[in-house]
Formats: sequence, structure tokens, C-alpha cells
Amino acid sequence: MIVLGIDPGLSMAGWGVVEKGQKDKIKMLDYGCIKTYPSDKLTCRLKYIYDEIQVVISKYKPEMVAIEELFFLKGSKVIASVGQARGAILMAVINNNIPVFEYNPRHVKIALTGYGSADKHQMQHMVKAILGLKEIPKPDDSADALAMAICHLNTNRFFK
Repeated sequence: MIVLGIDPGLSMAGWGVVEKGQKDKIKMLDYGCIKTYPSDKLTCRLKYIYDEIQVVISKYKPEMVAIEELFFLKGSKVIASVGQARGAILMAVINNNIPVFEYNPRHVKIALTGYGSADKHQMQHMVKAILGLKEIPKPDDSADALAMAICHLNTNRFFK
């Protein structure tokens, strides 16, 4: 079972690919971050995100995608740009007929640490431990994307 986890963002969109193997061991296949620049036109940034997600999908052929739900903070100006980036990502996924599963940050924290208010540092260490990595994946967006994929595998036991 190969799962692509995505932490959507317009400036930085993290992605991580994991595989559930024998004895339920989760193995990291790859991770990265799609970076765009505010000086570029919005349409160019969205197309770049779409194209880069297509490359990841083509290379790893995930069977499922886990993506962070949008959550609204009072007065947040970031939500519109994240929503647009998320839309570009979802179009790439949908165009490849891959099922999409959405998780809110609290759900991911509970799935990885057992504590819904875990901080970023705790989450990063759990990603490192679960995947048996020597270092915490960088940038943070990539670690968050790997956490999303791990959450999906740990939450949805019927996908074994």
C-alpha cells in the first residue's frame, strides 16, 4: 500500500510517500517540498504545484492520497492562498483517479502521538521514530506531509 501525504500551501507544499509493508511496517519512500515564489503570477504558481504533484504521482503511483483539511482561523488571510494551492493539488490527484482522504491537524496529532495538542517538535520526532529515520525530515512541510500519510495508514486499518 503506497500513500502520498500532502501538506498544502502556496509558498511551500510538502509531500511525502510512504509504503505499508510486511508486518505493518511503514517505510518512507521519498519526500520533498514544492516551493513557489510570491514574485511569480498566481496562475503560474498554481500550475507549477499541479505539475510537480503530477510528477510525484507518476513516479510513485500512490494508491491513496491523504491531505490536510483546511481549517479556518479567525482573521486568517492565508486560507485563500492555501485553498487555491489545495485545489490545484486535488485536481492533479482527481485527474489520476486516486482516492483522497482528508484529515484535520488534531486528528493527525492523535494518530501519531495519542495527544491532540502535540507540538510540532513532538510530531517531527514521531515521524522520525515511526519511519526509522536518522534525522527529522526537512523542511517542516515535508515532515507534516509524511505525518499525514502515516496518519492515514494508522487510522484506516482496513487498507492493510
